[in-house]
Amino acid sequence: MIREDRQDPRPSLFEIASAHGRTLELGPSSPRIMGILNLTPDSFSDGGKLTDPEKACEEGLRMVQEGADILDLGAESTRPGADPVSASEELARLLPVLRLLRERCDAVLSIDTTKSEVAEAALAEGADWINDVSALRRDPKLGRVVAESGAALVLMHSRGTPRNMQEAPFYRDPLREVLAELGESLRRAEEDYGIDPRRLLVDPGIGFAKRPADNLALLRNLRALGSLGRPVLLGLSRKSTLNLMIQLHGKEAVLPKNRDAATAAATAIAHGSGVSVHRVHSVGYAFQALAVARGLGLAATTFSPTTDAP
Repeated sequence: MIREDRQDPRPSLFEIASAHGRTLELGPSSPRIMGILNLTPDSFSDGGKLTDPEKACEEGLRMVQEGADILDLGAESTRPGADPVSASEELARLLPVLRLLRERCDAVLSIDTTKSEVAEAALAEGADWINDVSALRRDPKLGRVVAESGAALVLMHSRGTPRNMQEAPFYRDPLREVLAELGESLRRAEEDYGIDPRRLLVDPGIGFAKRPADNLALLRNLRALGSLGRPVLLGLSRKSTLNLMIQLHGKEAVLPKNRDAATAAATAIAHGSGVSVHRVHSVGYAFQALAVARGLGLAATTFSPTTDAP
């Protein structure tokens, strides 16, 4: 969905408000880091490390000290093939950590969930954003919860569910199809649920219902996401797409925990391609990468619908 009613659909600065009055400015000169807190036993990179609430809180506070503006708390794995968990189990993992963090820091707290029940409880405990990997496709009540709370919402592109999304993904033109489907998600969020468009972000969903070639096509054309007129969040940290690029240059496979240098390189490049929020496991690496990118003047110019639209 390329918005033709504005000559320049991507402003140089976005101001994202959230449920409890915390506001973040997003733009070429102010990239933001989202630190990943996986509270699950089975996430692809670091599952099982943060099942103790106090340790998870300490890790979150460390991320904030290293430069994270946002912490993304996930209590249900969304890796390919993952089995779903109940809302009660998700909340049992999530709420103790959320409460500790809300008491001890003023960072924006994002909740990685597809469930309205989880979102509603978390927002009542002080969460600010909802990060929905289904883009409002799974739980019809989630959109209403977000709209009524005033939370910011990340709409991520995917198809199917974590259990089946990698069985047979197929795209004729991945960039155009992802843009069209994210555009439809934005329309539904605004028109069907009444969510303020100024509170919406988009994520191309690298590794979600996509083949390796699809992921690369999206990464090579990140600037085109600016045609949607909303800030872009990118979750590439430690993913297999990075490993593929390393192997294409003659190196052995690299374990997820050892992909932080590759993630940092991708973070700097993504910043130059207009990405506003970088979702990462290693905040320190990302902070350094963005500091260098900004120091070298690599911030993207404003999106041009003439030269950058697919």
